Amino acid sequence: MATAPSDVLAVELLQRECHVKQPLRVVPLFEKLADLEAAPAAVARLFSIDWYMNRINGKQEVMIGYSDSGKDAGRLSAAWQMYKAQEELIKVAKHYGVKLTMFHGRGGTVGRGGGPTHLAILSQPPDTIHGSLRVTVQGEVIEHSFGEEHLCFRTLQRYTAATLEHGMHPPISPKPEWRALMDEMAVVATKEYRSIVFQEPRFVEYFRSATPETEYGRMNIGSRPSKRKPSGGIESLRAIPWIFAWTQTRFHLPVWLGFGAAIKHIMQKDIRNIHILKEMYNEWPFFRVTLDLLEMVFAKGDPGIAAVYDKLLVADDLQSFGEQLRKNYEETKELLLQVKCSNSSHSKDTVLLAFQLFLYLLM
Repeated sequence: MATAPSDVLAVELLQRECHVKQPLRVVPLFEKLADLEAAPAAVARLFSIDWYMNRINGKQEVMIGYSDSGKDAGRLSAAWQMYKAQEELIKVAKHYGVKLTMFHGRGGTVGRGGGPTHLAILSQPPDTIHGSLRVTVQGEVIEHSFGEEHLCFRTLQRYTAATLEHGMHPPISPKPEWRALMDEMAVVATKEYRSIVFQEPRFVEYFRSATPETEYGRMNIGSRPSKRKPSGGIESLRAIPWIFAWTQTRFHLPVWLGFGAAIKHIMQKDIRNIHILKEMYNEWPFFRVTLDLLEMVFAKGDPGIAAVYDKLLVADDLQSFGEQLRKNYEETKELLLQVKCSNSSHSKDTVLLAFQLFLYLLM
C-alpha cells in the first residue's frame, strides 16, 4: 500500500539502480481511510516533479483498494471516501495534463467491494471513466465470470456496455446537501465501527470464539497467510479471512456495522433528513447502489445462525455482547427499509427463504 510519494519513487529508484531496460509502470495503491484522504495530495506531489512527469509520459494509473478500506472504517465510510478520492484525483490529473486511469481493487463479496459489474461502474463519480478502467478479478470470481466461453463473453460485454454508458450518460454529481449529509454520516459510521471493532475490549475474544477465524491459518485455501503479523489483533488480520469469517456465520458484520448509527444520527438531528435520504436514493446512483447492496446482504444474512454459533462456541460472559450486535443488526435493517420506503426486505422472497433453509441444512 502507498502512503506517500516516496513509496512510488522508491520503486522507480529500484528499477533504475537495477538497470531495468524497460521499466515497469508503478501504480500506487491507496487503501486505508487516511491514505485515501491523502491520495490527491500525494499524487499532486509526484506530478510536480519534472523527472516523474517525463517518466510517465502523460499517463498514470492509481489503484484504490476496497477490502482494507472497508476493514479499516466500515463499508459506508470507505465507499464514500473512495468516491471523493476519485473526484479529487481526476482534478489533480487534469491540472497537470495527465490521463488518469482508475484501477479498482475489488473483491468478490460486498464487504470487499464486490457487486454487480454494470451497477458498480455506473455508480462511479462522473468524469472518472474515460473509455477505460482497470479492475481486479479475484480467484473465487474468475470461474464464475470467465470459466466458460459464453460467460467470458457476457462478462466482457457488461464491462464494455457499462464503460460506454458511463461516458455517454454520466451520473449526476451529488448536490451540496447530499455531500454534507454523507460527510456527517461517514463520521458517525466510522466512529461506531471503530469503537466496536478496534476499541471494544470484548470484541477480539468474541470474534475468535464466534467465527472460524483462528482455523483459516491452518487451511490450505489462500495464497497468503491469514495475518500480516503472527501476533496482533484485528488490525493484523487480512481482509479476506475477516470477511470470510463473518460470512460463515451469516452475520456479515463488516458490511452493515456503522450504517444504522449514521442513519439514526441524521434522523434524530432533523426528522426531515429522511426526505433528503430518499431523494438521494432515488436520484443518485452511488447512494442507490450502496443501499441496494446492503439490502442484498441483509437478505442473505441470518442472525439466527449467528446466534446458534454463539450458543455453541461463545463463553457465557460474552453472550450479551453477541445479543447486542444482533440487536444492532435488526435496527440497522429497519432503518434501511425506512430510507428505501420498503415494507419488507428481499429476504421475504420465496427463493431466498429456500436458500436460507438450505443454509440451515448445511449446518
